[in-house]
Amino acid sequence: MVYTFIIAKSCNIFFCFNNNIYTSFSFFILKNMTNKFEQISLKSGFMKHNGGLLFKVVSENEYEFKTTIKENHLNAAGITHGGFIAALIDAGAGTAAHRSADQNPCVTISLEIKFISPVKLGQELIGKTKIQKKTKSMVFLTCEMLVDNKIAATASGVWKILNKKLPGAGPGG
Repeated sequence: MVYTFIIAKSCNIFFCFNNNIYTSFSFFILKNMTNKFEQISLKSGFMKHNGGLLFKVVSENEYEFKTTIKENHLNAAGITHGGFIAALIDAGAGTAAHRSADQNPCVTISLEIKFISPVKLGQELIGKTKIQKKTKSMVFLTCEMLVDNKIAATASGVWKILNKKLPGAGPGG
């Protein structure tokens, strides 16, 4: 696994009474991030059964996940079932909430999805999630689902951060 470190630099300028200017620089390592997708559907469950979910951390507040559409993801019209897209967003964005909440379990409070364009067999569906706000008990986020760099769906949601560990709970749906 390849790790990339994101370093934030801050500069503070201080003025003193004797007209001398003092500066200070601070460097902080924000988070270890991988530059490759990793399979997060390792335990048996809904998402693993449906082909799994690949996930990566982009920045402190941005995450990506993806899957390739298979025949079992299609509806009778031959396009990806909206329920599968909803489940994918719930698992991928939920994992982003979980990661942003310092690995504490999170549960979906609300999820609003707008379906924009169809997703077809064999296409790679990529979710880009942004954490908009995080409190001690909630994570608010938005998500864009892309196919060939075009928006297929958008979503926004709220996740509750749980204070206790749940047996078997974790990322990947």
